Amino acid sequence: MQQLKKVTEAFKIILSDQNVKGIFVNIFGGIMKCDVIAEGVVEATKQVGLTLPLVVRLEGTNVELGKKILSDSGLNITSAESMADGAEKIVSLVK
Repeated sequence: MQQLKKVTEAFKIILSDQNVKGIFVNIFGGIMKCDVIAEGVVEATKQVGLTLPLVVRLEGTNVELGKKILSDSGLNITSAESMADGAEKIVSLVK
């Protein structure tokens, strides 16, 4: 629950800037598990009503479960396999 609150607050801060055209989340989860991060991203996306492009790259503990949570969410979340892949994807989505 704490993670959800942190991700939601981060999204609100980012979205308070009207110049933001998309969000790229790049997580290497060693201590924090990727499935927990993914759940936070999904819930935050729903809570803030995100309409901008969102690219998420997860790497670390429970990465496959995290990716499944994102893909099963039904939300328009683009997955990335690497930081470079994510950067390319978010740039192309906001053009």
